[in-house]
Amino acid sequence: MAHELEIVNGKASMFFVGQTPWHKLGIALDAPPTVEEGIRAAGLDWTVGLKPLVTLDGEKVDHQATFRNTDGKIFGVVGPAYTPVQNADAFQWFQPLLDTGEVSLHTAGALQEGRKVWMLAKINKPAIEIADGDTVERFILLSNSHDGSRAVRIGFTPIRVVCSNTLRMAHDADQEANRLIKVLHTKNVLVAMDRLREMMNVANSSFEATAEQYRKLAKFRVSRADMRRYVKIVLDVENIDESKLPAQTMNKIRSILMLAEKGRGNDNPAVKGTLWAAYNGITEYLGTEYGRSQEGRLDSLWFGQSSNLSQKALELAVYMAS
Repeated sequence: MAHELEIVNGKASMFFVGQTPWHKLGIALDAPPTVEEGIRAAGLDWTVGLKPLVTLDGEKVDHQATFRNTDGKIFGVVGPAYTPVQNADAFQWFQPLLDTGEVSLHTAGALQEGRKVWMLAKINKPAIEIADGDTVERFILLSNSHDGSRAVRIGFTPIRVVCSNTLRMAHDADQEANRLIKVLHTKNVLVAMDRLREMMNVANSSFEATAEQYRKLAKFRVSRADMRRYVKIVLDVENIDESKLPAQTMNKIRSILMLAEKGRGNDNPAVKGTLWAAYNGITEYLGTEYGRSQEGRLDSLWFGQSSNLSQKALELAVYMAS
């Protein structure tokens, strides 16, 4: 079940609060939980241990294997200095922010049979208006892997309210803040994570800078020809004659252009025909049509190829608007 939401005893390892997410997965909760409640609701109340490794002839090696204590599931092979960050410890990062009312938990879950886990929290500040009737909410995404494939990361994620599209922070927003919100698995990892809380104010200002870029996109109108060119550049097929493109690629272009024109929120007169609509056509496509499954789309949108495409699409749109 690689690249999918983990299913344990027939239940999805995920919870959500409020409106059903675009990926339509998880266990619904009536109210935002505490960290402990969220971990239990998402089926993440397990720990990760380490096993020594030996060669087939019994010789010890420096590397070790990570495994889940509840069922012995092997997650991956890691180096000798690797220290597992338990779900309870990683997600506890949010608790002080919950206590002060700065955030409320929105969703959490596991992908790739538990190898990747995440928790998403909504920042309790007013939605940012991009255009008349079109707003963006601010979220914090904390993600971790238990197979050594990625560091603990805490990132700020805009979500468009009208269609629940996951967006990206603007290229020239405060990249120093976002770059620092990344922690390796070492013995000092929890201390480092605690210090990251001090960056809340700095990173929150990145939302304001990003919103300003979104507003520029919403004011920048483009012709259908330019919108088509924009989509082809994002898909890296700008210089290929369309008659020579595979049918799959042409279907992708048509789908994105249709969503850019008629997708959720893009028929708003304040948005229609703008770079903001074009960018959201791509993000809606990545969230609803790209890939083979809803679970795979979630994984790809936050951690994989779709995340890179979304960033490329935003950077290109900002460049065109400037």
